Amino acid sequence: MERERVSIIIPTYNEESIIAQSLQALLAITEHSEDVEIIVCDASRDKTSEIISSFPVTLCRSEQGRARQMNAGARLAHGNILYFLHADTLPPESFIENILTAAEEGKKAGCFRMDFNDSNPIMSLYGWCTQFPLMVCRGGDQSLFITQSLFHEIGGFDDSMLVMEDIDIIKRIEQHTEFHILDNQVTTSARRYHQNGIIRLQMIFGTIHLMYALGFDQESIIRYYRETIS
Repeated sequence: MERERVSIIIPTYNEESIIAQSLQALLAITEHSEDVEIIVCDASRDKTSEIISSFPVTLCRSEQGRARQMNAGARLAHGNILYFLHADTLPPESFIENILTAAEEGKKAGCFRMDFNDSNPIMSLYGWCTQFPLMVCRGGDQSLFITQSLFHEIGGFDDSMLVMEDIDIIKRIEQHTEFHILDNQVTTSARRYHQNGIIRLQMIFGTIHLMYALGFDQESIIRYYRETIS
């Protein structure tokens, strides 16, 4: 049986302060993995693209907007499995095998549980909640794996969405197949929580989830997002 190939797709926007460290860590994890490619889709105005170009990855310049960027990366991908990863999130060392095993078991889409690079008990609680199959517990920081065929079948990410594109695609995935939460954890940066307040930011995210569930338009959600999150 032919082994699956994984395409790792990372959207970036003005990440010059962290992108080198992120790529170094990811390349160290995938160094001995066969049939893996890394595609970074950048829409930055700073030196992020210049830094990315110094690494053995594929650089894709695209329009700003995470959904657009991830779709652009998917169009370049050669893998049977697409793995969407945020620039400030580090997957577990076994993530390639975890994803391939899931695929062999017939799982077409899913994510990992999540932890933060912060030992604060409240942050640990937030991470603990990501094991539950509730939409309010989902988010792009948990990363997303999906078969290339299913991704195209559902139309990829919605290019018109600037926020909640991760929740939107999971909802559409669940109309076709089960969405799986793998046991291992990705580790994501707590930097936004430090900037905006640990409890305050979680309340803002909760409000955004509620606005989306109530059918608020993208313009209203984006305006609230930009007015409240630094």
